[in-house]
Amino acid sequence: MVRAAAARGITHLAITDHDKIDGALEAQAAAAAGGSSLTVLVGQEIRTKAGDMIGVFLTEAVPPGLAPEAAIAAVRAQGGLVGIAHPFDRFRGSLGKGDEAWFEQVAGEVDWIEGWNARLILGDGNERAAAVAQRLGVPSVAVSDAHTVLEVAIAATGVRGDPSTPDGLRAALAGPLELATGHASAYVRLIAPVAKLLQHARGRGRVKPRAASR
Repeated sequence: MVRAAAARGITHLAITDHDKIDGALEAQAAAAAGGSSLTVLVGQEIRTKAGDMIGVFLTEAVPPGLAPEAAIAAVRAQGGLVGIAHPFDRFRGSLGKGDEAWFEQVAGEVDWIEGWNARLILGDGNERAAAVAQRLGVPSVAVSDAHTVLEVAIAATGVRGDPSTPDGLRAALAGPLELATGHASAYVRLIAPVAKLLQHARGRGRVKPRAASR
């Protein structure tokens, strides 16, 4: 991922594995050890009770299964930034599937909304997400949501300034954004399930939410 991103002109890469930050920490160390020009932001795709969210600048993983409001608080407690992943994807865990008023309340508390997700191929989910972001005044970003090396940099968000720190990224998101809005191909989407099986076999599958105590 690090080599592919650097070769394709990416300067800052947020690695957000499901429920874990181990891979992001490994990538960050590899980039530093290899003298790469790429800055790796340690992040996580957080599975909440209502759908997926993204946290970056994390020092520890956020437990899956929290309410979205609790997940936001957990990211903020680490000094991180938080966004909403693919809010209207019909085939994945998406916050936008819930009550509209509640969703917009939560959306107004985050640092960005994915207005373009390269893996969202069917439906108008990207258009709806971008419209909500514009209406609420929340930055709308484009992401590759890469599950394979082939998908790296298919979509990206160009910013001004230096997004290497929480304050820097927050300031960059407030400025002009240039969105590169590519799509993952159907062929690449077919590879992803195989990649997930391999990750699971290596012990890197998703973390199960803790059972509620009685």
